[in-house]
Amino acid sequence: MSRNIITGIDVGTYHVKVVIADSREKNEKGLPKIIGAGMADSHGLRHGYVTNVKDVAESIKRALALAEEKAGIKVKKAFVGVSGIGLSGITVTSSIMTSRADAEITDIDLAKLQEQCEKDIPRSSIANRRIVHSIPVQYTIDGTPALGNPKGLSGNKIELTTLFITSLDHHVADLIQAVNEAGLQVEDIMASPIVAGFVTLSKSQKIAGCVLANIGAETVSIAVFENNIPTSLEVFPIGSTDITNDIALGLKVPLEEAEQIKIGAITGSSYPRKKLEEIIGARVSDMFELIEAHLKKIGRNGLLPAGIVITGGGSGMHSIDDMARISLRLPSRIGSITDSATGTNKTSFKDGTWAVAYGLCIWGLHADEGPEIDGTKIFFTHLWKAVTRWIKQFLP
Repeated sequence: MSRNIITGIDVGTYHVKVVIADSREKNEKGLPKIIGAGMADSHGLRHGYVTNVKDVAESIKRALALAEEKAGIKVKKAFVGVSGIGLSGITVTSSIMTSRADAEITDIDLAKLQEQCEKDIPRSSIANRRIVHSIPVQYTIDGTPALGNPKGLSGNKIELTTLFITSLDHHVADLIQAVNEAGLQVEDIMASPIVAGFVTLSKSQKIAGCVLANIGAETVSIAVFENNIPTSLEVFPIGSTDITNDIALGLKVPLEEAEQIKIGAITGSSYPRKKLEEIIGARVSDMFELIEAHLKKIGRNGLLPAGIVITGGGSGMHSIDDMARISLRLPSRIGSITDSATGTNKTSFKDGTWAVAYGLCIWGLHADEGPEIDGTKIFFTHLWKAVTRWIKQFLP
């Protein structure tokens, strides 16, 4: 298989999505062209975490077969998204004194500071978890915020606020095992809420400040971006399936019919419109209340100029962007993949539900710049160059 071929796998509770892209063909933004994609129903997952490895592996195989057929190639390696309620973000602020007599900040100081941040993570927050990403959010030198990488600047005390994205250790291990049993080698893993931002958010949105919300079947995940980097991440155990269940109970209809009503495939006077709107509105309000509570917790409620961008299967619900605008008092829109990134298949892939799988392909463009998963130990090595690699994802 050509090294120019990149595969991304998004293992969701409702669907498994696989995207195969060719890095030799790019659009004006340098994004790889999608040459094949496949989707299959998911089995063996609950709230985004693996409950049956064998069933998940079979779901991946089905989606992969469809993608390989459309692409006309066989793939052996893939980049995999990590999601589910086991995913969370922890913010830690630590400081050290610079080591040189002339107070110049060096790579050694920055690496030492990053290590100190990891040491300062509360034990209760890291028990049975592994760090998926370490993202430097803000440097401060002698009490003054520093813009960008502070290497080469002078100061006696350097402080760093870091966002650690962690996942339950056994969930990551089970996910990697499922991909392996599907016949693929895991090249790297990445947090799905962050990945989606590569193709649904513009640089200006990430600089100004926005929240990317992915409404899945059983979870809602959010990632907050400011100054072009992720600053917070959270996952809530509620999703569009809850809305389907509410409709089934409220209107006394089968689940299959409730799902069609939810997405607007079934309309008519047989269903009281006012009652239906009340049912959907109540559950959607619960979702946005959780998002609002998190934004209040980090002090960003009503303060993100680029507003909220909604992706995932639940983004297809009627007027959900309007409900988000009212609930959060923020600009709101439905996220979609840039048309030009999908070549001749742009109609099929404009839907933001493919954002994670395609975003993983973009992440894969930089795979040779940092560490990979150790397939034996299943351990993500933390090196300073991994931080450099991370920052490059947000550069133009």
